[in-house]
Amino acid sequence: MSRPTVVVKLGGEVIRGSRLGAIARELAGLAALDDAGSGARVVITHGGGPQTTALQQALGQKPDIVAGRRITDDAALEAIKMAVAGVANVDLCAALLAEGLAPVGLHGASAKVVRATRRPPRVVTGGGPHPIDFGHVGDVASVNRELLEVLLAHGYSPVLACLGADDAGRVYNINADIVATRVAIAVGATDLFLLMDVPGVLREVSDPSSRISRLTMDEARRLIGAGAVAGGMIPKLEESFAALEGGVARVHLLPGELARAARDPGSVGTLLVP
Repeated sequence: MSRPTVVVKLGGEVIRGSRLGAIARELAGLAALDDAGSGARVVITHGGGPQTTALQQALGQKPDIVAGRRITDDAALEAIKMAVAGVANVDLCAALLAEGLAPVGLHGASAKVVRATRRPPRVVTGGGPHPIDFGHVGDVASVNRELLEVLLAHGYSPVLACLGADDAGRVYNINADIVATRVAIAVGATDLFLLMDVPGVLREVSDPSSRISRLTMDEARRLIGAGAVAGGMIPKLEESFAALEGGVARVHLLPGELARAARDPGSVGTLLVP
């Protein structure tokens, strides 16, 4: 029986925070789920927003955030490379190593594991009526599945920083949820786990007990249309839709307890299904 492949996305706040060790143990548990001990093949993607902001400030830069998105000029890109592909990736790999996994840190310029094109100026929700040029921000053009499969086949866990690169070696900042979605589709993942700092999709934003355990795409779209879901949860759900439409069977939006969610989908966070 072939081992399932799963993709897990972590935000920079998880890597920087006190939960990193616990999350690393959960990832190790996810890789050892089966009674036979074979577990899942785990691919990890991550961001590094807090690390980038802290480094920019230390360097005397003023982070330019519009509608929750970072304007990535030349100076900001240098900070992102240092903070995301550097500090965040190394810290995460070190934590995974301590829990018995064999992580391999990667970024877009690693054999174009995430090949990207520059995103053209566009109008974004909350950014006003005019197109915004976000600078060195990219969209995923393709994923080097062959490289990921070579690593997975030999027992390694790829750990991808949310940077892309094009054929000319230009590097781009990419939203980590987008990277996770495209990687999950490319590797044929059964499950995509998006770690968040909230219990899941909530009927009442201020009430953690209003967690919705399971949603179809149609139900989630109706919640968005009715205004019951707002803010940063909307793009997260929309990226989840893309994963499901691309063949991923389940998307889990959750704060942790990865092994439990894999064994009993919907018991933690919100399970999104086609």
